[in-house]
Amino acid sequence: MVPDILFQDSRYVVLNKPAGIPVHAGPRGGVSMEDCFPTLSRRRDGPWLSHRLDADTAGCLVVALRKTPLLEAQAAFASARVEKTYWAVVRGRPEADSGVVTAKLLKRTAPDGWRMTVAPNGQDAVTEWHLRGSDGSTSWLELRPRTGRTHQIRVHCAQLGCPIMGDPVYGDGVGRLMLLARAIRLPVVPELTATAPVPAHMRDAIARLGG
Repeated sequence: MVPDILFQDSRYVVLNKPAGIPVHAGPRGGVSMEDCFPTLSRRRDGPWLSHRLDADTAGCLVVALRKTPLLEAQAAFASARVEKTYWAVVRGRPEADSGVVTAKLLKRTAPDGWRMTVAPNGQDAVTEWHLRGSDGSTSWLELRPRTGRTHQIRVHCAQLGCPIMGDPVYGDGVGRLMLLARAIRLPVVPELTATAPVPAHMRDAIARLGG
């Protein structure tokens, strides 16, 4: 598996991660994004994932080719200086055309697995959102997370009353997850910017909603 490259220089590669492929192999093994790393660089000090995306999320995935760029990227993510833009197709329509979700998130584990929940004692989580199109029953949202909590976009869309289509944990799980890591800007010198195309399973919905 060799995904499309959205950006490449001597420090970083931004891969267009396909939906359904985990970023790294889990305990059971299987195909992961790390399988393509030998084609990116054969240096001993890399490549490494600079951050993570859920397995079913498509789009921009930043890979550091060397240790120093990795540390620079990790510092930028940790200090919330990385600008990330997501596109999601959701059920329903938000009450407003834009807004900010500030619901704190806490991980809870149950016999049937774990999930992130909204809780006053959770970690701060902030997501700006904007309505790009709607037919009343479904909507196209652009979201800009200001923090990087696990499942943040997915939980915050559900908090709006508009779960992401295809979300098996926070929505009805019907069809594939319609969430795209659309664009990223990494404030390093020189700056890294990349934009991912709309994946095939989201194209018809985005087009129908004005995209």
